[in-house]
Amino acid sequence: MERIVLVTGATGVIGPRVVHALYQAGYQICAFSVDAPTAGIFPQNVEVLLGDVTDKAAVQSAMHGVDAIVHLAALLHIVNPPPDLREKCERINVGGTATVVDAAVKAGVNRVVLASTIAVYGPSDGKILNEDSNTHPDTFYAKTKLAAEKIVLNARCADDLPIGTVLRFGAVYGSRIKGNYQRLVKALARGRFMGVGDGSNRRTLIYDKDLARAVMLAVSHHAAAGQIFNVTDGRFHTLREIIAVISLALGRIPPRYSLPLKPVRWAAGLLEDAARVIGRQSPIARATIDKYTEDIAVSGDKIRCLLGFNPQYDLMSGWRETVEDMRQTGGL
Repeated sequence: MERIVLVTGATGVIGPRVVHALYQAGYQICAFSVDAPTAGIFPQNVEVLLGDVTDKAAVQSAMHGVDAIVHLAALLHIVNPPPDLREKCERINVGGTATVVDAAVKAGVNRVVLASTIAVYGPSDGKILNEDSNTHPDTFYAKTKLAAEKIVLNARCADDLPIGTVLRFGAVYGSRIKGNYQRLVKALARGRFMGVGDGSNRRTLIYDKDLARAVMLAVSHHAAAGQIFNVTDGRFHTLREIIAVISLALGRIPPRYSLPLKPVRWAAGLLEDAARVIGRQSPIARATIDKYTEDIAVSGDKIRCLLGFNPQYDLMSGWRETVEDMRQTGGL
């Protein structure tokens, strides 16, 4: 008998990759999301349910016969969200997780896998962080994800055994990427990119196809219950290296020059302060510069040692495939 996996947020950025990976592994999939899927995004036999993770009745109804849940649904990272957006983010990321976990426990679900983020650690400050490192989330999004993690890790089955697994993803890239990396690729493709700083700050990434394989392991492996795992490609990449690899994947020469950090941050501060005085939003903020130049080095050793996860894509192969897919789908 096929095991049934419920995937929340299935139409989101990484949802289709996860759905396909689980389907190809032989699971029966129920895709749960607020948005109807576009044609062809899922395999034909995937069951589609429309609903909101904050709707207790809809979530409880979706639990029928489910063996495992992959909880992807979330309001993603937004720098300095206004109060109304903060309330929405907390309601979805924390309240929605609580609703899903409560329904899962009542339905006797065996595993709940939460998509979280290495942003819960905060900057590395020159160190290499792992699952035992202290968490210092410095964004509202990361704080909501840390709260959601606690809910999942506290979930217990009838025998008082843990059913939750937390996957802290590195920065995810792939053809459906949005946000900073999407803007970076497009700017490099158009020859309109100018870096800030020397690019020596480290980044921790994961290609979305490898991420989907990690999710599959977290669903199926007995050793995953009650654990936190960082999901990375196993390397630390400088921002300069990432920009060079993306440029090569695009068939362009990597940018030779960058702007000095301190003057740019000073100018961004002036613009931000002036915009605040006249009630406008600055085109660039200190927080944006700080995020661009921060150092984030997080180890993915634990999931490789405990679950046998081995990334199949290095930085070059992942970005080559990403760029090719973006071109084929009109993203570039």
